[in-house]
Amino acid sequence: MTIETPLLDSVNMPEDLRKLDKSQLRQFADELRAEVIDAVSVTGGHLGSGLGVVELTTAIHYVFNTPDDRLVWDVGHQCYPHKVITGRRDRIRTLRQAGGLSGFTKRSESEYDPFGAAHAATSISAATGFAEASRHLGKDTTSIAVIGDGSMSAGMAYEGLNNAGHLSSKMVVILNDNDMSIAPPVGAMSAYLARASSSGVYQGFRKFTKQLTKRLPRRVYEALGRAEEYGRGMVTGGTLFEELGFYYVGPIDGHNMDHLVSVLENVRDMEDGPVLVHVVTQKGKGYSYAEEAADKYHGVAKFDVVSGKQKKGTPNAPAYQKVFAQSLIDLAKDDDKIIGVTAAMPSGTSLDMFEKVYPDRMYDVGIAEQHAVTFAAGLAGDGLRPFCAIYSTFLQRAYDSVVHDVAIQNLPVRFPMDRAGLVGADGQTHAGSFDIAYLGCLPNMVIMAAGDEAELVRMTTTAVAFDEGPIAFRYPRGEGVGVDLPPVGEILEIGKGRIVREGTKAAILSLGGRLAEALKAADMLEAQGVSTTIADARFAKPLDTDMILDLVRNHEAVITLEEGSMGGFGAYVLQFLAAQGALDNGVKIRTMHLPDVFQDQESPEKMYDTARLNAAHIVEQVRQALGLSAEVVNLRA
Repeated sequence: MTIETPLLDSVNMPEDLRKLDKSQLRQFADELRAEVIDAVSVTGGHLGSGLGVVELTTAIHYVFNTPDDRLVWDVGHQCYPHKVITGRRDRIRTLRQAGGLSGFTKRSESEYDPFGAAHAATSISAATGFAEASRHLGKDTTSIAVIGDGSMSAGMAYEGLNNAGHLSSKMVVILNDNDMSIAPPVGAMSAYLARASSSGVYQGFRKFTKQLTKRLPRRVYEALGRAEEYGRGMVTGGTLFEELGFYYVGPIDGHNMDHLVSVLENVRDMEDGPVLVHVVTQKGKGYSYAEEAADKYHGVAKFDVVSGKQKKGTPNAPAYQKVFAQSLIDLAKDDDKIIGVTAAMPSGTSLDMFEKVYPDRMYDVGIAEQHAVTFAAGLAGDGLRPFCAIYSTFLQRAYDSVVHDVAIQNLPVRFPMDRAGLVGADGQTHAGSFDIAYLGCLPNMVIMAAGDEAELVRMTTTAVAFDEGPIAFRYPRGEGVGVDLPPVGEILEIGKGRIVREGTKAAILSLGGRLAEALKAADMLEAQGVSTTIADARFAKPLDTDMILDLVRNHEAVITLEEGSMGGFGAYVLQFLAAQGALDNGVKIRTMHLPDVFQDQESPEKMYDTARLNAAHIVEQVRQALGLSAEVVNLRA
């Protein structure tokens, strides 16, 4: 038996890969897949999507001259094989760790990442921009976008396709179709047709016949053009893309290296405008546990490669998202107007739990946040009670719909905003930092923030009862703090907070998930002789103005605390107090919020430490406001 010499060790950059013989690419891809599996078993992260594009990644870097040819990955969670090939193998086991590689593409990380992405459907637009930049600069390069079929549910993908087709940009869009239930046949005949229709011989004949038929009457010329287009469309599919101005090639087997390389070489050498290559892949390919999993091991914790068992700890408290979903299920028993809406995140928001109980009252609209919001507005406009559950960071993508279709019309859409605050390993792109600021400036909007999981139950109940306009409520990622849940959530009075702990000298006015840290800080301050009030604002809008004025009148220092950006809750409090003239009475007021930077990935606890929003930092802020020294002082003495 012949033992194959390992190839992966000989490839540090794409130029090394291009030195291999085509016959060696199959072995290289197998080694690359094993490397990705091993790396993610150590770090956790996105697995199934990367395994599905191992052959495609290899073929792209083998055929195209990256980084001069601009390769743009959509979303980016499938980019781990790409990172191994492009000089980052020595750091691949730092994925999603502090100081390590990002879990997505990132411009500052490598010249092979020309465009950073962690949200869906940006690739075609960006690649079109690179293609036109190349034309303006006189460069003979190709722009390549790799987009998954899931991202094709987002309207922005079609906006990009439409514009690229209109411009006849020199670019290649690779549609990575990994939903095998809807994929067309990818057998020998379709592979043959893809290679034939992308070949130089066919392209040359097509160009010749186009020139010849141009001499015919216009009506005949246009009819022949339509006949050629639809003739290919009937055999291979892709008529929609042809209508948008793309030359369609496919479908082809995304795991057949010979087919991939052959087709991509043909496409690379085409002289005409944009081309779309339809590649069919299997998510989780090559790792049996991923192939068999319902979600194809989309996102995983650290795991044992041999057994496939993920190393998840035992939760100390239920996750916020599950508390929300269970509360909604309980409330929906007595209210058939409650509807669930999400944008491709049923499990991420735990609305899959709701769907199991009420399948006819649950809508997953795909990666289409803008549509989700306006769709929910339509539901609300006819008297239903839609809960449009979207991560804080993804709701940014639907902002115009929130303004134009919900807030202006004062429609009672409920916005449960998961992943509020910092989210750990997903880093900059997934942090829920800005929703308090971007929603708080909208007339008619009510904003709540849950300080613990019991409060989340109450806020879900409140959102059901509130029919006067839009209402949003935010809550963190991960486990709650371990408080007892109320059996039936009480309805909160809109714009009213609560005093959690009474004190006399300093007051901490907390909004949202930092409440537990505020309570820790109060214990530390009490031990130092500083009597501290803890207030849970509950509402960022409308503010509990009576409670805020009472805190200012009866304490020497007031600290606002939030897990949101500057321009949010603290700014609203200061603006209110300034308008009341309450800043002139000598009280020391400080705001604590996320820093004005995009924070890199780290554990959530360390991210909040970097943001200076943990208990020790709250203590420091209180002491500074009171004019106390930095060291611990027993003020009772």
